[in-house]
Amino acid sequence: EIGLTGLYFTQGTDEDLAQADLIPWYSAEKSTPFEPAGRWLDIYFAGRKPDFIPPLHLMGTAFRLAVWKILLRIPYGSVLTYGQVAREIAMQRHLPKMSAQAVGGAVAHNPISIIVPCHRVIGANGQLTGYAGGIDKKAALLKLEKIKNFHFIDSNH
Repeated sequence: EIGLTGLYFTQGTDEDLAQADLIPWYSAEKSTPFEPAGRWLDIYFAGRKPDFIPPLHLMGTAFRLAVWKILLRIPYGSVLTYGQVAREIAMQRHLPKMSAQAVGGAVAHNPISIIVPCHRVIGANGQLTGYAGGIDKKAALLKLEKIKNFHFIDSNH
């Protein structure tokens, strides 16, 4: 009742399919986290920018939570690189640097796909890399947001 804990693709990698264990817990009954999440997804897939974030209940390590919080700040229609996210985490933790691969691991374990926009994180060279639902879905989501030529945003905003 606190908020959405997971949003997964029904087809994709083995890890996605492992989420099938969650199916028995699903209830068609309307409940607090499902209504706003459904409304958010309806707006998003209609090709419009949602103007709210549904209640979320993200659970993970402090590192993963910090990465996911940065993902939530990436504006609709924009992208960041794994390296940019790593630099932001390093600044937050007063470290000289942070591994982009470590960030990639946290991004890959994002339990609330699309709403926590892990699809907006790309490789340093502008290539689409890694996506639990498949690169084709990542490309489709970016296309839906009308991202044609990737533009990079300042991770400090």
